[in-house]
Amino acid sequence: MRRRSRVLASADRALAAGQRGRRRWRHSLRLRLVTLFVLLAVALMAVFVGGMKSALSTSGWRDMARPLLVDYMDRIVAELGSPPDVARAQALVDRLPITLRIDGPTVQWNSDPVGSDRRGWLADRRRDGEAPADPWFVRPTADGHRVTFGWAPRLGQHPTGNAPWIAIGLALALILLAYALVHKLLRPLDDIRRGADRFGRGDFAEAIPLRRRDELGDLAHRINTMAHDLEGMLDAKRALLLALSHELRSPLTRARLNAELLPETHEGAAERAALLRDLNEMRDLIGDLLESERLASPHAALQRESVDLSALVRGVVSEHADGAEVQLDLPEALPPRLLDRTRVRLMVRNLLDNALRYSAGVPRPPCISLRLEGNGVLMEVRDFGPGVDDAQLAHLTEPFYRTDSARQRATGGVGLGMYLCRLVAEAHGGRLEVRNARPGLAITALLR
Repeated sequence: MRRRSRVLASADRALAAGQRGRRRWRHSLRLRLVTLFVLLAVALMAVFVGGMKSALSTSGWRDMARPLLVDYMDRIVAELGSPPDVARAQALVDRLPITLRIDGPTVQWNSDPVGSDRRGWLADRRRDGEAPADPWFVRPTADGHRVTFGWAPRLGQHPTGNAPWIAIGLALALILLAYALVHKLLRPLDDIRRGADRFGRGDFAEAIPLRRRDELGDLAHRINTMAHDLEGMLDAKRALLLALSHELRSPLTRARLNAELLPETHEGAAERAALLRDLNEMRDLIGDLLESERLASPHAALQRESVDLSALVRGVVSEHADGAEVQLDLPEALPPRLLDRTRVRLMVRNLLDNALRYSAGVPRPPCISLRLEGNGVLMEVRDFGPGVDDAQLAHLTEPFYRTDSARQRATGGVGLGMYLCRLVAEAHGGRLEVRNARPGLAITALLR
């Protein structure tokens, strides 16, 4: 049983190795090109050998060579004499790559008796009038002898020695040389791939090296030019965000300060409070717009630092006016994680505001919990309010989307809070999911 298990394990490992090899072959352009070159060389060799064999084996060649061979054999028979001289026959066999067999009334001689018995003499076993294949010809003499000519055994029995291994070694060396040449030709593709990865992360400090002046070199140059243009566009975008932040926040700050300095008269108290509320909403809206624009960019830079997430959640809850009602399920032994403290605080505050907003009049307060999941931390914020329609769940994290029940100014914001929470989670390599918990709404954010 153990032996069978080992055999099955070995078969599984071999199958897995074969699958990895096939995946690597499909993924590697170099290996496929080398394979193509080898197959092309084998195909060309097969075509060449087959063509030569077909050309040399046609009846035209045989018919043209046969008279020459017949004349040559007649001359050899004449040289042997009558009756045939064995000494002359032996001298011919030693000098030429042939075998001779003499059968007749006075001379019985065979230059290769062992080979003749092993291969058989087809002249004695003709079928249907076919010409003998192993012996060349059978020529009669005037005194009644018959001389049979055949190929010498040494033609096919030369010692091979190390020739096959040398041929295999040369073939492997040629394949390795072809792979090295293909690797050198396609090296710019590796530079382009690494450069594209850097540019995708927003790192434009190092350009793609230009190693050649062919099509791949031209492609690398064009990608460098595109990266330079993208860097300029991103720099212009950042400058515009900074300008908007400064130009819009400064007059809002002055207007809010002037509103704070208005005299608190009984007649103007409501107008003053409404003006301050509108100014605060405009300030928050501008801040949320700028932050969402930063986080929505694939080049958003997080200021990661070691953060105790449990302590951060407790701090945000304690700062909220209604935070005392929130239930916390936070593990004490949760290890610190590298997070952007400011943006995670923003996410927790928005989720908490959303849960408390829709918990008014509900007997059970919202709950915040943390737990480890894989290589990240999963935060869940749940309220026990009315929830939302299932058709609206997919739209809650879209910018400027508010449910029908949240369109009053008193309860609903501008629709950027959940969108910002989703961007913060995605910027940390995680995700934000919304589901109906019945009762209430449960929002889970995974941070990595």
